Amino acid sequence: MKNISAAHVAVLIPCYNEEATIEAVVRDFAAQLPGARIYVFDNNSSDLTVERASKAGAIVRRVAYQGKGNVVRRMFADVEAHVYVLVDGDDTYEAADAPAFIDRLIDEDLDMVVGARVSDEELAYRRGHRFGNVLLTRFAARIFGNSFSDMLSGYRIFSRRFVKSFPAHSTGFEIETELAVHALELRMPVAEISTAYRSRPEGSASKLNTYRDGIRILLMILRLFKIEKPLLFFSIGFAVCALASILLAVPVFETYVETGLVPRLPTALLCAALMLFGTLLLVCGLVLDTVTRGRAEAKRFAYLSVPAPSNALRQPASLLNE
Repeated sequence: MKNISAAHVAVLIPCYNEEATIEAVVRDFAAQLPGARIYVFDNNSSDLTVERASKAGAIVRRVAYQGKGNVVRRMFADVEAHVYVLVDGDDTYEAADAPAFIDRLIDEDLDMVVGARVSDEELAYRRGHRFGNVLLTRFAARIFGNSFSDMLSGYRIFSRRFVKSFPAHSTGFEIETELAVHALELRMPVAEISTAYRSRPEGSASKLNTYRDGIRILLMILRLFKIEKPLLFFSIGFAVCALASILLAVPVFETYVETGLVPRLPTALLCAALMLFGTLLLVCGLVLDTVTRGRAEAKRFAYLSVPAPSNALRQPASLLNE
């Protein structure tokens, strides 16, 4: 790193039963970022993760609430630094890339650098995970904007102003989706850099369930769609209800024109109810859009209250000591 002292950097490693890999991860990042503080936040591990992390020289903290999202929330709240390196504890990411990622963050005053995974190993990046990642990333891009090719990467570098303005609602692996949407919502300057991704060492098992966690990530995208873009979200509901009401009303209206009668009264009532429900959805969207703009402004003010990375580095590292 040419533009920052390692004393300004905190490496954050969320862990759950990673005794086979955590020691290597801590030592690799300590070698690449000498002087940086390396934190391991253990999430109720039942193996020797804590002991091996401590042995390797990490600062170990414990998080009782289960789930990666809960761990990241605690990390961002408790740790003080100018630059944050977030990486999984499974020894699948390349620690040697961290200095270049940090330099890019500082040189361009970015708020997040994402390590886009590149791997030729089938076991490292299974076809189902790769397909699901592409599908979910493209779906999120259609809604929030296209800035990432690997939205679900577990290797990221953050500025302090990103970390301290991030609300962190997620509880599990959907946290990566929320991180990406937070950057897109506030139109933060971000970058994506390719990084090697390798398979887990023998004795280490993935905690990611392809289908269960994939569904949770999809639901998180939809939830964030409703929260961050309520007018568009509820307008879709209005359009569906209005279209169904009109289609069902056409034969009723034709019969009324021809005979002057409304023999299918239940259908007529259903049409009226659908149109009324759609109108209520539209009104909800309009009201929530105003609320969302206020929330976005509050998050923007929190973001702007922290200096940009290059300006923050003018502060002495001692100001960040806990």
